[in-house]
Amino acid sequence: MATEGAPAGWLDDYYRRGHGQLEKIGILLLHGFTGSPASMRPWADFLSQNGCTVRVPRIPGHGTRWQDLNKVTWNEWTEKASLEFEKLKNECSHVFIFGLSMGGANTLYTAAHKPGQVSGIVLVNPMIHIKDPAIHFIELIKHLVAKRPSVGDDIKKPRTTEWGYDALPTKGVAQLNRLLKATRAVLPAISIPTLLFHSVADHVLPVSNTEIIMDEIGSADKRRIELENSFHVATLDFDAEFIFQKSLEFVRSQIIL
Repeated sequence: MATEGAPAGWLDDYYRRGHGQLEKIGILLLHGFTGSPASMRPWADFLSQNGCTVRVPRIPGHGTRWQDLNKVTWNEWTEKASLEFEKLKNECSHVFIFGLSMGGANTLYTAAHKPGQVSGIVLVNPMIHIKDPAIHFIELIKHLVAKRPSVGDDIKKPRTTEWGYDALPTKGVAQLNRLLKATRAVLPAISIPTLLFHSVADHVLPVSNTEIIMDEIGSADKRRIELENSFHVATLDFDAEFIFQKSLEFVRSQIIL
């Protein structure tokens, strides 16, 4: 796994204006930690083909070199999401946020800080805590080693990559942990419709992440769907088309055309 050789434009910010009945429906798609916009592009293309206006931002520190993820703060990730959300809000009547893994945490954090502005959220194997005991020492570890082995490309589908980093930058992990703590604290404040997809065979995140979110989020309208044929990066895996279709149905169910 590496960013070299990615299709042209797949590691950059992506925007496509919608058309038809769903032109004024905006969807912000947020990728995961060490990943890239490439993990969300097929999903964004599906939504765009069905008429939605989409934005897939490259979160700061991603899509370049792994060393760059050791030079950013978690606030830069949420600020990027907020900026892209505002762009959609300025041209759309309804805005949804979709997130994968860390992008799920970014989705939740953004939604919590924009009360009354987000029409709904869709989460795919979202992250809300780090269970590895080593996380308690990350503020020390980050000064001792710059990176750890990669956790990316957990995809069941052969010869498929998310075009992310082949390393886990430790200073970036420390920032990730801060984002997760800040996000978990605001889960009760989120009251919007929520659709969550969870891969039964996720080798990156334990199921406790999904359970915490489903238990602690304030939404009364929340639904969890199990994925039987995908690993962590389910947006690129065998269940991708199922996720895409169900997410579009979710969007349609929340709006009046």
